[in-house]
Amino acid sequence: MRVYTKLYHNIIYLKKKDRYFIMATDITYNEDEPACPICMGLFNVPRQLPCAHTFCQSCLHSYITSKALEHEKNRCMECPVCRKTAGHFKDNKSTSEWATLFPVDAVIQSMLPTKSKVDRVCDACTADGSSVKATGFCVVCEEAMCDSCLNVHRKLKMTKDHSILTMEELLKTPQNVMKFSEGFTCPDHEDEDLKFYCNNHKIACCGICFLKNHKTCSDVRQLKEELPALLRETKQSEIIEELKKLETHLKKFIDIKESNMNDLESQVNGLTDQIREMRKKINTALDELEMKVKMEGKRIHKEVAIRTQEENHQCFSLIHAIRNSQLLCETVHKYGTDIQKFLTAEKIKLQLPLYDSQVREKYERTDRLTVQVKFTPLLESFLSLSSSDIGKLVTMNGSTLSIPGVRKLTIECQVEKVETFDVNISGNRPWYTGITILPRDRVIFVDYDNSLCILLNKSHQVVTTYQLAEKPCDICVIGDEEVAVSVYDQNKIQILSVRDDVISPVSMITTKYKCSGITSAGKGEMVVVGDCGKMKRCWSLIRDGSEVNYSDQYDSSYGNVNYIALNNSKTRVYVTVYYKNSILSFNMEGKKQYTYSPDNLKYPRGVAVDRDDNIYVVGGASHNIHQLSPEGCAIQVITTGVPRNPWAISFDNSRDTFIITNSFETQKLHIYQLK
Repeated sequence: MRVYTKLYHNIIYLKKKDRYFIMATDITYNEDEPACPICMGLFNVPRQLPCAHTFCQSCLHSYITSKALEHEKNRCMECPVCRKTAGHFKDNKSTSEWATLFPVDAVIQSMLPTKSKVDRVCDACTADGSSVKATGFCVVCEEAMCDSCLNVHRKLKMTKDHSILTMEELLKTPQNVMKFSEGFTCPDHEDEDLKFYCNNHKIACCGICFLKNHKTCSDVRQLKEELPALLRETKQSEIIEELKKLETHLKKFIDIKESNMNDLESQVNGLTDQIREMRKKINTALDELEMKVKMEGKRIHKEVAIRTQEENHQCFSLIHAIRNSQLLCETVHKYGTDIQKFLTAEKIKLQLPLYDSQVREKYERTDRLTVQVKFTPLLESFLSLSSSDIGKLVTMNGSTLSIPGVRKLTIECQVEKVETFDVNISGNRPWYTGITILPRDRVIFVDYDNSLCILLNKSHQVVTTYQLAEKPCDICVIGDEEVAVSVYDQNKIQILSVRDDVISPVSMITTKYKCSGITSAGKGEMVVVGDCGKMKRCWSLIRDGSEVNYSDQYDSSYGNVNYIALNNSKTRVYVTVYYKNSILSFNMEGKKQYTYSPDNLKYPRGVAVDRDDNIYVVGGASHNIHQLSPEGCAIQVITTGVPRNPWAISFDNSRDTFIITNSFETQKLHIYQLK
């Protein structure tokens, strides 16, 4: 349980006529008002975390104190929605103070309803000692006016072009729409304005932060000069549309789960009717079975009701977070300054992959439950059987749900080759078949023909090499100081340490199949492409040296797979099939999602994923790189600057760069920058 545990005191289970009802109390749901994702009610002192999620100060305080021991130990906390670290606190600040240290969300605060807007009297008449109800509000003068004053206001030359709102319109307008700040100050240096934007780290900074943290970054822009271009790049209207789609799908998910609960009850009732029909002939034996079915049905219905309510609360919580982002984005887009529009859009754009992943996970990992009674075929000797031999109530998982139309924001970007360099090692002509990026901007790759593992520093100079016993195929990072190397011909995976820039062996894992491509699944786990022709599987998950999961739905007609990649949330697998000129997408249960097989992709080899979950596939014989959306839609085909016979590819998400090898000028490595 995450933050949603706090909500359960508002849930009441009512039993009436053998049916369980669920009633949630103290939860309001108004689509026109921002709501706290924790209490789901109207905000009370909205506090914004660095990740741009906002909560009531009291809710945030309760969340922090509920994990006081953990928070006191680490001196930091996680956001209840996205789980990102939300702040590091000094030792002299107790957990009871933490919630007040986060800034008040002025935009959310301005969107909260207030009766004072409608009940105002005319400001001009008040100055003369009269009290006349206001019927309009001048946005420029910031004054409420009665009908008479409004007529005069519209006739005066100086004020006739002023924007006038009715009091009803004013009620829906942010309170401080005229008072939004013209600039943002640095969160680390309160006296400094934000003047720069680092496109490498996707963060705005002041002059001090620029000199301290971003001086060596390759893409730092001045906010004031680049703001129009940056605003165009954010595509704010698309962000708002995606937020609306995600909210719609979550609502649909809730409807599906509620419908499933009703269907379950109807199915249980239908089964009891079926049993009553059978009782006409075998009444005595079925009496006991009916009772068991009813009890089991109620138990299952109650369990499903509890699980469904928990999932629904999680969905509502996520809906509020998404809607808050949407309302925030819409409000700033309509009333904020350019810098607010840009910075807010950039923050929320970074949330979209998380929202999409959470919504997709709910659809992909849920199913509809049905119930039925399993009868034995021995009905002729039914009377001699005990009730447990007759049958029992079982639950059946239906098909996995899918989300129609949800996509990530995909924007075609410019790709520029920024560097090509040689790596010359004594020996035979090299063939670099696998490559990956290590912390501290180091590069490590494998040479198939010379059975080498080669480590480069951030200046792309050879630091050290390691002689492998067998010919390697691919390599991936599985920890800050460890890599895994697949050895195809020997059915092995070699684990190597790269601590202190020294490569040394750690362990050797023997598999039941030949391994070609390999990638990290996080937490020390690896996903490797297996010998699908013989093992009838496409990939396997390796943990602690053992296979713990594999896809058993692979059709050998797809062809032999070569390289593999996972999306950032580790819920999708992408494999290249070179003889079929295709890339396949699977979920983690091995079910195929789609096939991408265009005419201009020949002999695909390496595959990688960027920080936005876009996919990059190397065309070994078509001499190009295909960029796809997470749903498998083509974004662009990169040909400029791509060498002949490109092979392996690896992404550096911290810099928005990728590096590729090739099998033509085999000693050369090529680095590309996303613009």
